[in-house]
Amino acid sequence: MKSSIIYIALTMISIITFTRCKDEQTKKKQIIKIIKEDYIPEFNKVNKKFIKEKIKEINPFYYEVIGNKNFNGMFLVAKNGKIIYEKVNGFLNHEEKTKLKNNTPIHLASISKVATALAIMRLVDKKKINLEDDICKYLPLIPYKGITVRMLLNHRSGIPYYGYFSDKIWDKNKIMTNEDVLQMLNKHKFPLNFKSDTKFKYCNTNFALLALIIEKITEKKFPIAMKELIFEPLKMENTFIIGEPEKINTISPSYYTNLSKYDVNFLDGIYGDKNMYSTARDILKMDIGTYSNDFLSKAAKKEIYRGYSYEEKGTNNYALGMRMVEVPNKKKYFFHTGWWHGNTGCYATLRKDTVCIVALSNTYTRSVYNIYKLANLFKGYPFKNEKVECYLP
Repeated sequence: MKSSIIYIALTMISIITFTRCKDEQTKKKQIIKIIKEDYIPEFNKVNKKFIKEKIKEINPFYYEVIGNKNFNGMFLVAKNGKIIYEKVNGFLNHEEKTKLKNNTPIHLASISKVATALAIMRLVDKKKINLEDDICKYLPLIPYKGITVRMLLNHRSGIPYYGYFSDKIWDKNKIMTNEDVLQMLNKHKFPLNFKSDTKFKYCNTNFALLALIIEKITEKKFPIAMKELIFEPLKMENTFIIGEPEKINTISPSYYTNLSKYDVNFLDGIYGDKNMYSTARDILKMDIGTYSNDFLSKAAKKEIYRGYSYEEKGTNNYALGMRMVEVPNKKKYFFHTGWWHGNTGCYATLRKDTVCIVALSNTYTRSVYNIYKLANLFKGYPFKNEKVECYLP
């Protein structure tokens, strides 16, 4: 009798414990869900008439400018977070005839810089870093004084490009890493291209160093840190950073226009400036997140979406991790191009109209850079009857 009572009591305790644990797990899942949904701002609903009109305007552009018979990639236009036009064409792997799908990640090349900058700004919001901090605070091996985090983000540091200064001193049979870049800067103390913060010069080294700063602050490898800071919160399920270049051609190879495959080279191990793999749909998710004040503070957005280099006359400028075109009395056009091996792409965010445009290809083409012409469909942008240059790589 006693043993029966003890058995019943133990069974009841187990049931209660299990129920409580399950309830706790359910609560945690609900909390996680709520946190993630908070990053989706409330946009106005896009009416059907607007969508029909834009499809009629976008369709000829796609077929005449982007999606000719040689286009191999993905193209997307969204308004208020809603996809109003999307095309996916061609192959992930030309040899195996593996078709591209809307969830197939391909190399973003320099569009990766947008995400790296967002990660830094999220750390700024968390009070983990200050834009005016000297980068020596995080990277003591840096041989230059007075260069701030902001100067890396807006390409005003003057630090030389790792692809150039390594040319005669690096064994090209070895894959170079971000840490190798830092060690070479420390050892050889290459002169700056110009006095810091006196002019703009686009340089991949800036964002390779930002990746190291993110690793230093988070105490995690860059691919993991980016997953936690950007990809998971925004549900970018088909996005990741590659840290092992030997995996590149097994995950997403890139091609010349004649469809021969690019080989991996010694610079393919560096991330922050590149090596982010994603889809047009996931870039849209990232774009949507930038409108959320919970994901990114209003103060952070003010820092990101403005120009920093006005020493020379012109319409092109650089924000924090974003290129831009600005003309008086016109809406500002923010974008970033990408080109690495056969991967080319362009991401544009029309901030005044909550419009996102993405074109990506893993087979070399320059057609993706023409998406700026679509800004004319939303009125007020500086490309219609004016001779305004938009940076093309």
